[in-house]
Amino acid sequence: MRVLLVGAGGVGTAVTRIAARRGFLTHMVVADYDLARAEAAVAALKDHGDRFTAIRLDATDEDAVRRALTENECDVLLNATDPRFVMPLFDAARAAGTHYLDMAMSLSAPHATRPHEECGVKLGDAQFEQAGAWEESGRLALVGMGVEPGLSDVFARYAADELFDEIEEIGVRDGANLTVEGYDFAPSFSIWTTIEECLNPPVVYEKDRGWFTTAPFSEPEVFDFPEGIGPVECVNVEHEEVLLIPRWVEARRVTFKYGLGDDFIAKLKTLHELGLDSTRKVTVPSADGPVEVSPRDVVAACLPDPATLGDRMTGKTCAGTWVKGTKDGAPREVYLYHVVDNQWSMREYGSQAVVWQTALNPVVALELIASGAWSASGVLGPEALPPRPFLDLLGEYGSPWGMREEG
Repeated sequence: MRVLLVGAGGVGTAVTRIAARRGFLTHMVVADYDLARAEAAVAALKDHGDRFTAIRLDATDEDAVRRALTENECDVLLNATDPRFVMPLFDAARAAGTHYLDMAMSLSAPHATRPHEECGVKLGDAQFEQAGAWEESGRLALVGMGVEPGLSDVFARYAADELFDEIEEIGVRDGANLTVEGYDFAPSFSIWTTIEECLNPPVVYEKDRGWFTTAPFSEPEVFDFPEGIGPVECVNVEHEEVLLIPRWVEARRVTFKYGLGDDFIAKLKTLHELGLDSTRKVTVPSADGPVEVSPRDVVAACLPDPATLGDRMTGKTCAGTWVKGTKDGAPREVYLYHVVDNQWSMREYGSQAVVWQTALNPVVALELIASGAWSASGVLGPEALPPRPFLDLLGEYGSPWGMREEG
């Protein structure tokens, strides 16, 4: 399989390190707006360099992306950029006749008058509008194929197929006990994406009501995470699973809650109150005259790059799916989960736990597509495909998943 990877940040670089160890990959073109960053990712693969090349590519230039796919004879585009660049990359892949994978879907927009009650433009709406064209092309656009969304959706489908007869609720729950030495505030993932998902109105799904929204950080609950992480307070945030799972898995309710903590929530609220979460450009003075900048981009520039935090980070991160329902007439609750210890991921791959855990899953998916174990066309979420091949292969990558019976 020949892959065009767009984005050589923390997740993209981790993708290269994971894929380099797998035989299904024939060649990977590593593309980034910053050529030096793409070259650094390739240079680090000293024993596998012949299968990787670096190029400069602007993710907003659809024609350039299409040419890169065609000229390099790529089978698939793997999008490792932030959600702003989903649509030009998504469109370029269809124009080039290749498959497409991403880890975050096209952006949402709140309802104009009732943002905390009704959905406006939902995550992924722009992509699903093209589902027919993708199906006719015979190509697969596999959307939301990271860890959350991604592995969490695979867990949901596995629970529906093998663990439950009826499902009352599917609740994705994400928590960690990670700390970063020397920083009062150092998010372990892209602050641009974190602001987007945490400050937008969260979406909840109920079978009798459909999709609706609530206020940010609503419905706090304490969830006890496995493998020593322990109890963490989780709150509703906007996330793709709630928009994906109900399309293919029957459940009365679907939620996503993130373990943020009071301090993190307070800082996000302050950014919002000051307008520093905005993506609308403002004019600021500079030595060369007035320039336009996005406040959110300024915040991102002021914070440390999450990919560089691994050496100062300790602890574990957990992604998982809690499912409640019945099996053989009896009530059942389970938590399906995947834990990564930062010390292990740094030692084995040189990538911090959160970005490594995110990067692992699209590589597993690419291998399943290359082997034919996952074969489909159209715009699909991970839960639209058979879960068992994915979960079995995950173990072969040396990072197995777990299941805990609740109650």
